[in-house]
Amino acid sequence: MKKFLKILGTIIGLVVVFILVAGLFLPKDYHFERSITINAPREIVWKNISSFANFQKWDPWSVYDPNMKRSISGTDGAPGAVYRWEGNGDVGSGSQTYKALVPMERIDIDLHFLKPFESKAAVYYQLKTAGNAVNVVWGFNTRFSYPMNTMLLFMDMDATMDKDFSSGLANLKKLCESSGKMTASIW
Repeated sequence: MKKFLKILGTIIGLVVVFILVAGLFLPKDYHFERSITINAPREIVWKNISSFANFQKWDPWSVYDPNMKRSISGTDGAPGAVYRWEGNGDVGSGSQTYKALVPMERIDIDLHFLKPFESKAAVYYQLKTAGNAVNVVWGFNTRFSYPMNTMLLFMDMDATMDKDFSSGLANLKKLCESSGKMTASIW
């Protein structure tokens, strides 16, 4: 039994050492981006991505925690405005702060996660003309410091991000296209 425990301990130790050494060589920067084409006026798309109040109508995380607590401080839609959330284990807690907004073109956001673990990221939305439609790009950049970058060995970040970003963009498309039809029917 002692021999078995010694072998098991050695194997576990070697695995831990391998993971820690691998982390020295793994990338620390992570970039993710998804886009969708929306058949709605650019103004409607902009209205829905440049307002934290409107973000709540299409964000992909509300389904994970319908009772999530949210607050907005500052002037919504202006640099310095802050959106805070606190939810269950699926959504955690944190804040988003508008860093820069170029009207009808681009939004840069500082994202600060507090739970399940603290981390920071840069998020952006970019609008591009696509004929009579608007192409919305939603991007995410972060840095995993060592040894946190070793978790990239065990989780498929792209699959995790894709699920939420694709869902959010589909929600945004549905919201904007239905708003666009309502606006057009008023005229």
